[in-house]
Amino acid sequence: MTDTTRSRSDYARASRLLPGGVNSPVRAFKSVGGTPRFIASAAGSRIRDVDGTEYIDYVGSWGPMILGHAHPEVVAAVQQSAAAGMSFGAPCELEIELAELVVEMVPSIEVVRFVNSGTEATMSALRLARGFTGRDKFIKFDGGYHGHGDGFLVKAGSGAATFGEPDSAGVPADYARLTLTAPFNDLDAVETLFHDNPDEIAAIIVEPVPGNTGVLDLYSTGFLAGLRGLCDTHGALLIFDEVMSGFRVAPGGAQQRFGITPDLTCLGKIIGGGLPVGAYGGREEIMRRVAPDGPVYQAGTLSGNPLAMRAGIETLIRLRRPGFYEALEEKSARLVAGLLDGCRKAGVPAIANRCGSMFTLFFTERDAIGCGSDVGDFCDLDRFGRYFNAMLDEGIYLAPSQYEALFVSAAHSDDDIDATIAAAARALARLA
Repeated sequence: MTDTTRSRSDYARASRLLPGGVNSPVRAFKSVGGTPRFIASAAGSRIRDVDGTEYIDYVGSWGPMILGHAHPEVVAAVQQSAAAGMSFGAPCELEIELAELVVEMVPSIEVVRFVNSGTEATMSALRLARGFTGRDKFIKFDGGYHGHGDGFLVKAGSGAATFGEPDSAGVPADYARLTLTAPFNDLDAVETLFHDNPDEIAAIIVEPVPGNTGVLDLYSTGFLAGLRGLCDTHGALLIFDEVMSGFRVAPGGAQQRFGITPDLTCLGKIIGGGLPVGAYGGREEIMRRVAPDGPVYQAGTLSGNPLAMRAGIETLIRLRRPGFYEALEEKSARLVAGLLDGCRKAGVPAIANRCGSMFTLFFTERDAIGCGSDVGDFCDLDRFGRYFNAMLDEGIYLAPSQYEALFVSAAHSDDDIDATIAAAARALARLA
């Protein structure tokens, strides 16, 4: 067992001051039990908690740290920018430089607007889709997470397309009824929604590589291509929420990897290099409806913050170096294969879904996990909790939920991968 004396003390202090002792619910370890680790520092592939325990980290701040933590060149560039001013509330050249990189790299984006989080990006993109089409309703998917905007916090009916019902207190039922939901990988359900709501649906929003259900495959099933076709047929916009997958699974995100171009794209995480940034962009004719060019209002005090812009620039430049994604793909595949081999040897039923350097190991006897409800219905969540805590004791930091993706970074070495596979084998043997 690792020492958690100071983390336990910090958690007690934090719980008196913060809801649940945290500033984002999953960090509280409620689904896995145990003490949330309070982190003191991070570098490369490692994080170190306040008790001095070091972990090989596969959360990576929930995705942004594709270069690893505290990349020295990125840190130096941000320090240089900070010395020139923390925030201006006025245009700066760094905004232009990052926008040029985004437009060059992401196939669907001709014009981009920077915001401060993925949630801001998805909320703004949906408002824009409504303003562009003149329609109010939109479609999301069972288990699909697009931030904490009111319209996104709805749940799907049991295995069937349905009108949204609020999934959080404080979301008005009348507003949630504008959200239509359907299961992942069910094009018939989506077609039914269009049929039942003619000329009322502004957009479909989807993560092309879902991460908050655990990683799911929507491409090889033909689902993403089918959504593109349905949007074209019914005059709706297709919004790709690439807050996780953007710059993660390919230089131009999942849309480049899969060859499917949305009308609007939402970005976050990697685009800020570890600082708070989001963005949304798309075809120029749509984006020119955003104020001050058009009537769709959106603004932000810290949007285009020079520190975040500089971190994003320095990160994206390094992602474009030859061989970067090939190396990341290779080490990610080797890690997942090693974890599955450990499950097999321990007699623990499991499968893994992986896209690039995003993956989830599901403890299940099924051959596939294809939609959000599959995780709750067919995965052994108790076993996951025990595995999570066993891996913590082995010095491996995983996402504290079966419903999350894990991330491999460029900083993970071959030794890190080998150590993780060996640690998992020991942990799984104790669970069998």
